[in-house]
Amino acid sequence: MTSPTPDPMAHVLGVLDVAADPDRPDAFTGASLPQPGGRVFGGQVLAQSLLAAGRTVPDGRLPHSVHGYFLRAGAVAEPIEFAVERLRDGRSFTARRTHAIQGGAPILSMITSFQEHQDGIDYQDEMPADVPAPEDVPSAFDEMGHLDHPVAKFWTQEAAFDVRHAHGSLYLGPGPRDHGRQLVWFRARGAVPDDQLLHRALLAYACDQVMLEPILRRAGQSWVTPGLSIASLDHAMWWHRDVRVDDWLLYVQSTPSAQGGRGLGAARVFTRQGVLVASIAQEGMVRVPD
Repeated sequence: MTSPTPDPMAHVLGVLDVAADPDRPDAFTGASLPQPGGRVFGGQVLAQSLLAAGRTVPDGRLPHSVHGYFLRAGAVAEPIEFAVERLRDGRSFTARRTHAIQGGAPILSMITSFQEHQDGIDYQDEMPADVPAPEDVPSAFDEMGHLDHPVAKFWTQEAAFDVRHAHGSLYLGPGPRDHGRQLVWFRARGAVPDDQLLHRALLAYACDQVMLEPILRRAGQSWVTPGLSIASLDHAMWWHRDVRVDDWLLYVQSTPSAQGGRGLGAARVFTRQGVLVASIAQEGMVRVPD
């Protein structure tokens, strides 16, 4: 069995480091990671757009929310342009709109709000009890490392995050549960610099891998369902507290509804110590043959 790549996170960090355009203010250019199928990974363009917006924000302000729409599929072989629009610079909050563009057309459009640190009311929901520790849960490498298939090799050897489903994954077939509740542990496979903007962007990057899985789980489907067609449509995310993606994070996931070829996935993200660091919602197109 081939071992995972020693530091796949280093490759991701290089791609997320978008370059400023010397001829146009608030414009940046980025490349894409290779992906099975040749389409840009949605989490990548989310993270790049967030980091581009963050380059235009006053020091000391971090993103607390993002709302975006995936408009077109992106091609990994083509560069992506990131155009940032300065919507507002207030006393406490900053707002930016970012368009990620290929071939003259946006593939993602999103607004990010940033805030300087402030004290205030402080409470949170509790993390579920009796969640198995990540060391006791099989990883994607454990489940698929023996398979000689391009997709299996990608997620086990090249993926930047160690992903562990507490009650069975959907990689090779439907899960053992017929409801949409899902518990997933995540942690970066490699070192990440001590930069809170980067850690928040990497959380956005990582979550797009699993946000629509609760829909498949509740419907009794999996990633290998014949004829499955699935794509992210929009994404909303709120960071509540500082986060580190190089420590274990627990995604507590659910899905309240699916209809009309669309489904909604939701997640709360906790540290291993039970601190709620983020909440996420994503609607996706999910179609299976009749």
